[in-house]
Amino acid sequence: MIRALYNWTMSLAEHPKAVYALAAIAFIEASIFPIPPDVLLIPMIIAAPRRAWFFALIATVFSVLGGLAGYMIGAFAFDTIGEPVLVAMGKADAMAEFATRFNDAGFWTVLTAGLTPFPFKVITILSGATAMPLPLFIGSAILARSARFFLVAALLWKFGPSVRVFIEKYLGWVALAGIVVLLGGFMGVRYL
Repeated sequence: MIRALYNWTMSLAEHPKAVYALAAIAFIEASIFPIPPDVLLIPMIIAAPRRAWFFALIATVFSVLGGLAGYMIGAFAFDTIGEPVLVAMGKADAMAEFATRFNDAGFWTVLTAGLTPFPFKVITILSGATAMPLPLFIGSAILARSARFFLVAALLWKFGPSVRVFIEKYLGWVALAGIVVLLGGFMGVRYL
């Protein structure tokens, strides 16, 4: 099933209305769809490198909007389903404790998920379910998604099709390593 969705998404890159498909994929990927918009973004940039920044902007805007939809799904699902189940099981305090820990590191959680292969939709829904402050969620989502999509655009614009294999295979892990180095730097400055 995943392979069929991947192939379908790739075929959209060749369509005259590919920008609309990119916007739709970026939106629904941030809330429910299993295929990231990169699989459409990459071939579109390779086909029209002069429009790389425009494509990255479209992916960013609609991914953040989709993230807001995921946030609302989380908020709605928690209020109507999650909380009554937790109360009935005597676990409401456990969810409150988890929500506090999640939201204490919320900026870094959303940033990491937005840059790495970790499914962004999980974090958008969890952000709503734990009532992460909406401005913090929006800010970190904008930062993470713009960094990811504009990095892809910059690499493809500079290096062209030869970097496609690298991006598809390793970009998420390189971004994760960059975050680890960044966090290590913050920790080093704080404790040294």
